[in-house]
Amino acid sequence: MSTARPPDANAPVRSTPRDFAPGLVVQGFTPPLRLRDFGLAAFDMDSTLINIECVDEIAAAAGRKEQVAAITEAAMRGEIADYKASLRARVALLEGVSVASMEQVYTTRLQLNPGAEALVAACKDAGMKLLLVSGGFTFFTDRIRDRLGFDYTRSNVLEVVNGKLSGRMVDQPWGDICDGEEKRRMLLATCTQLGLRPDQAIAVGDGANDLPMMGAAGLSVAYHAKPKVREQAMVAINSGGLDRLLEVLR
Repeated sequence: MSTARPPDANAPVRSTPRDFAPGLVVQGFTPPLRLRDFGLAAFDMDSTLINIECVDEIAAAAGRKEQVAAITEAAMRGEIADYKASLRARVALLEGVSVASMEQVYTTRLQLNPGAEALVAACKDAGMKLLLVSGGFTFFTDRIRDRLGFDYTRSNVLEVVNGKLSGRMVDQPWGDICDGEEKRRMLLATCTQLGLRPDQAIAVGDGANDLPMMGAAGLSVAYHAKPKVREQAMVAINSGGLDRLLEVLR
């Protein structure tokens, strides 16, 4: 849970988790906060902005979805200590999947989660910048970035050889894998670039690898999240869409 002071408060207001409304739990602050007091909103992608875990759906094309999904679920629940190793293991199981199959995942399986467009639009209307930071892959994050009009993005690059996945990822200047620590680093670096304090950022996620960036932000939001994430977030949206966050922001 973030301990940052809400930007418009004079002192932190500690509270125990309470039902703000059915399916909406808040802790650590007293709603409402002002959306315009925040300057950056950072979002996870898989199972947060979108309805699927892309790596699992790619694995389905190789007949390995059950095996990959089991690793994904354990990683998101925080039961795997080495996220990078878990992602490398999953990507290795994608070897041989065609780019055409990934295109099919995007066009037939991927949907924006309810309320995603409304929440993003509200953040833009408030003058906020948007960061998409994901342990997923640029094949999907670049498209979601352009579709929703995000300003910044960070994710992983799958290596493609002769139109098919090699089972490896491409190293980037900042490192080989976007894990929880890279998400946190990217949030803080973007705040610095924009001249913002970390407590002027909102971080939204669902899995254990989102906790580092959520802990650095002024407002942490869990969306239909794993138990460990719900427990630590300042806002837990347990039913309804992403735009339910607007019930605690004015």
